[in-house]
Amino acid sequence: MIDWHIVMAMAMFAFASSITPGPNNMMLLSSGVNYGFKRTIPHMLGISSGHLVLLLAIAAGLDQLFQLFPLGYQIMKGVGFCYLLYLAWRIAFSTTPLKRGETKGHPSGFFGAALFQWVNPKALLMAITSFSNYMPIDASITFIFLTCLMFTVINLPCLGLWVLLGTQLERVLSQSRQRQIFNCVMALLLILSMVPILLT
Repeated sequence: MIDWHIVMAMAMFAFASSITPGPNNMMLLSSGVNYGFKRTIPHMLGISSGHLVLLLAIAAGLDQLFQLFPLGYQIMKGVGFCYLLYLAWRIAFSTTPLKRGETKGHPSGFFGAALFQWVNPKALLMAITSFSNYMPIDASITFIFLTCLMFTVINLPCLGLWVLLGTQLERVLSQSRQRQIFNCVMALLLILSMVPILLT
């Protein structure tokens, strides 16, 4: 029998953790401003798909491997932070608008965004917390798969809201100077979003 209280609790956690600021959402906001909604769709889908695979990996025992080898988790956090610094640099020095809705450069792609989830500490914490705090010990494979899918179904629209917010900000940030300031602020926020996670 399905415990709907657990399912609702997991759904609420999925929404709260997906809608709040973090590395993924900061990058999507910036991409929405610089590249628009349509060009950011592969980035969105990559995040959501990559996180689904990560959830399934945690279900298969990846978190237990981290418990046996905690240094491995710390290494992944370090690699994630270094890659995030590179992404922040790209955002800070991303191009300024040429014409309305048009910029040089290109947004992150599907596979890059999917792979980033494996070194994104917030994504790892979301996945581990989801299973350690909410998943019943005797959960069936079907229940695990469906709740992971539920997480993804909730996660994707939340990501879309951040991109949509970025596209609305693009109307305001039409001047090159404004866009440069915005990109630098977003790069700084992206780095700051990792600090609390690195301290855990």
